[in-house]
Amino acid sequence: MSEVRVSEVRMGEVRMGEVRMGEIVNVGREQVHVVESGPADGPPLLLTSGLGGAWFDWAPSVELLRGEHRVTVFDRPGLGLSPAGVSPPSLRRDTAILEALAARAGGPVIVLAHSMAAFHTEALARLRPRLVQGMVLVDPSYERDPRVRVRLARALTPAATATGAFLSATRLAGIAGPFGRRLVLNRTSRRDEAVPDAVVRSVYGRGTVIGTVIAEELAYRETAADLVRLRERHPFPDVPLVVVTALGDVGDPGKKREWAEGHERLARMSPRGSRVELPDALHMVPLDRPDVVADAVADVRGAKAKGHAGERGESSPREESPREESPREESPREESPREESA
Repeated sequence: MSEVRVSEVRMGEVRMGEVRMGEIVNVGREQVHVVESGPADGPPLLLTSGLGGAWFDWAPSVELLRGEHRVTVFDRPGLGLSPAGVSPPSLRRDTAILEALAARAGGPVIVLAHSMAAFHTEALARLRPRLVQGMVLVDPSYERDPRVRVRLARALTPAATATGAFLSATRLAGIAGPFGRRLVLNRTSRRDEAVPDAVVRSVYGRGTVIGTVIAEELAYRETAADLVRLRERHPFPDVPLVVVTALGDVGDPGKKREWAEGHERLARMSPRGSRVELPDALHMVPLDRPDVVADAVADVRGAKAKGHAGERGESSPREESPREESPREESPREESPREESA
């Protein structure tokens, strides 16, 4: 991976309603929206969202982590408040962005990745192990055999961009984007948004965001396939790793078992890997169960402090007792693996 330089765009602090925004940071040819909080000398955490996600997906988790840690959360190009990407989504592009932000945060960092972002985070650990001191994979995407016969994502990304531009020009983006976000959240979370509706509409009402979500969907299988090839060439480092498995929205028992087994394989990538199983939690764990996210970070830091004390064989899942959630109840989904988070 080539070195990526980071520079910052001086724009001051931006606020939208009562929600604190961040700054636009130049990462090589790309620009990303970055929000930082917590003590400047705190242990650095780097948070990355799932497919189509925004920085505020982590808001409840950040509230629990920012008192003790230096927390950096960002939007990939074209998502959240980030400008449109120069290059289409890919494992190479998005891992390079993580690398640059980890270095900017003063790495090595603990990386927290939700859903599809686990692909980029694992690649970072394999390619730049000195930048990663631990990982928390929050209900990560997992593909056992992601074969791609014809790679079409790059060729089709301009069509995705054009779709977003058309929806923006016709003002349909302001309807279609927030409606799509609500549909997905209704199936993957039991709580309302962590930010005011105006913020959600301003983000998901952007044609750029809609086009980028489509582009990430197109790139999903290719990204998974590229990671499989990377695993063959680069070993996973000996760092603490916690995998959080949410099973509440996986209805079929066979698919539930498949999802848990896939996460077990991810946990076994590291001799210091472990897994936390949430039988009743839905996919948006950073929103619904920030307590579990905070506990996982504490586990990673504790394992880092202990070093190699106590060799493990297989990781054994630790089952969390269900917590009272917000009043919205949804019927379980039949699909797994999950590709969306926004």
